[in-house]
Amino acid sequence: RALMSTYPNLLYEDRFPGGFNPTVKTKRPEGWVDDRCVGIDQGLLVMTIENDRSDFIWGLMRRSPVIRRGLELAGFSGGWLSEDENSERKIA
Repeated sequence: RALMSTYPNLLYEDRFPGGFNPTVKTKRPEGWVDDRCVGIDQGLLVMTIENDRSDFIWGLMRRSPVIRRGLELAGFSGGWLSEDENSERKIA
């Protein structure tokens, strides 16, 4: 509701654009608007279901040196960052 009250012309054929940036000055109050429309909720839904089923997504993240290093540089520690990056979590 807040998004639509602030940017009432953002919808394109009843769908949201893939992204927009109101800080980029254009003739539109929405600023830059992606010309693609995506079902952003659908991709996240599929990933959430798969992750719940198999722990696949979190497993990929735990094994990614780039993600691990980024989290550590941001000050995160403990949890699965303390685990060996090659270890697999047991699925109950």
